[in-house]
Amino acid sequence: MNTRLLCSATLSAAFSATLSATLLGAPAAPAAAAPATSAAAAALAGASAAPTPLAGVAVYLSYGKGFPISRYEPGRGFSKVGAMPMTGQFSASPDGRKVAWITDRGLVRVGDGRTAKTVAKGAAAGFPCATPVWSPDSRQVAYVRKGVSDAGQISIVGADGRGGRKAGATLGVCHLAWSAGGRYLAGYAGTTEGVYRLDLRTGKSVKVKGVGLANHVQGLSPDGAKVVVAPLSRNAPGGDGSWPGGFRPAVVDVATGRKTAIPVKGSLIGAFFLRDGRLAVRVAGRTANTLVVLDKNGRQVQRLSEPAAARRQALLQVVR
Repeated sequence: MNTRLLCSATLSAAFSATLSATLLGAPAAPAAAAPATSAAAAALAGASAAPTPLAGVAVYLSYGKGFPISRYEPGRGFSKVGAMPMTGQFSASPDGRKVAWITDRGLVRVGDGRTAKTVAKGAAAGFPCATPVWSPDSRQVAYVRKGVSDAGQISIVGADGRGGRKAGATLGVCHLAWSAGGRYLAGYAGTTEGVYRLDLRTGKSVKVKGVGLANHVQGLSPDGAKVVVAPLSRNAPGGDGSWPGGFRPAVVDVATGRKTAIPVKGSLIGAFFLRDGRLAVRVAGRTANTLVVLDKNGRQVQRLSEPAAARRQALLQVVR
C-alpha cells in the first residue's frame, strides 16, 4: 500500500513506468529567523493589483536522453538550464534560470546550465523524493539534512553558498514546496502517510488536515493556507518518490482539510499557485497541453497553450 523512502537505485528502472502512468494514460479519476525576503514581500503586496496575464514562460523536464531541464519562452524556444541527476533530487528555481540538485554524496549543487558550484554538504541522498526547493526569490535553497530519525531536519543556504542555517524539523520531507510569502514549507511524509507544513518563523511543523495519503506536493498558496497535493486512495501504490510527469491535483486547506473545487473540464495533470494567488491548472491535450488560469474566486481568466514539444514533459515551474 504505502512506501518508505526508496533509494535512487530504483529510479532509472521506474521512470519509464512513471511517465506512462501519468501523461500517457493517467486516469482522470530551535527556530531560525524568518526567511521572508523583500522580493517575496513585494510579491504579496502586488497581489491586490490587476494580475498580469501569463506569457507562457515555464520550465520543463524532458524524459528523453540525459533528462534535460529547460526554460521555455515564447519566441525564443527552449534553453537548457540543467539536467535531472540520477538521484532524482532536484528543483528548478522560480525565475526559471537555475537548478539545484543533490548528489549521491549529499552535496547540494546549484547551476545554470553553464556553471555549477557546491553550496552545502550533508544532505539526505539516495531518496528521489527528498528534493530540495528554492525560495520564492530564487536566492536560497532548502534541503533535508542526512539523519536517521523519521522527522527530517531542514536547512537553508544561499544560492551563493553563504548564510547556511537550520530551519526546523518535519515529517514532510518529500517534494518540498515553498510559499510565495516566504514563511512556509510543505512536503509529504516518506511513508506517504500525510502532508506536513513547516513554519519557518517558529520552526514548528503541523500535519495538513484532510490528507490521509499523498505522494506529491506541488505548491502552497502565497499565504501558506492551502496546498496542492496528489492524494492517494488507500490501496493505491505510493510510487518510488520520483517527480511526476503529471498528477490529478487536489487543493486542500491546511487548517480545515476542506478541498477547494477546481472548476476546469478535461483531464487535469497538475496545478500551480502563482505568486499572486491565482491557480494555473494544467490540462492534458492531444497535441499540446493547456494552462487554465483561475482567479481567487475560481473564475477562469485565461487559457494558454503550452508548446507541443512539452506535451509529454513534466512542468516544473510556471515562471510568468
